[in-house]
Amino acid sequence: MTGAADTDLGVAIEAAAAGDDVAFARIVAAHHEDMRRVCVVMTRDEPLAEDAVQSAWSIAWRKLGTLRDPARLRPWLVSVAINQAKDMLRKRHRTPETGIDASAIRVSGGLDPATGIESLDLLAALDHLEPEDRALIAMRYVVGFDATELAAAIGLSPSGTRTRLERALDRLRQELA
Repeated sequence: MTGAADTDLGVAIEAAAAGDDVAFARIVAAHHEDMRRVCVVMTRDEPLAEDAVQSAWSIAWRKLGTLRDPARLRPWLVSVAINQAKDMLRKRHRTPETGIDASAIRVSGGLDPATGIESLDLLAALDHLEPEDRALIAMRYVVGFDATELAAAIGLSPSGTRTRLERALDRLRQELA
């Protein structure tokens, strides 16, 4: 990010934290879909994911003023949504009956019948991972977080984050094998 972009983002965050609905609406518009997509992959339940994101926005509205580094806004928002999704999964006390909605994972060019089975296999393998592993993989490959953003979102160092991601990918490969 450039210095001007950091300044603009910082101003928008300050305005939203001070109660500016328009500034907050811009933040929501910029980040809602990323949060939703990660939560859909993590929870395997679209309505639950949407509830988690809505709950996360309520928390973000109250705590936005505590964010010190504007560059960490996106990872912070996604981590708040992930925490809300985890809480909702714990409260539910049952395995979701639905699988991951394939629309959460965008395949360029749409689903090709020749690769459709591979996509279904991937979704089934993701379904066997822990929610935290699904969230980590979704942040990296669905939303496109880099190592620094991942580290900020999960509270580890970039090298620790890469290790955790590699372990999650190893478990995914084992499920696919």
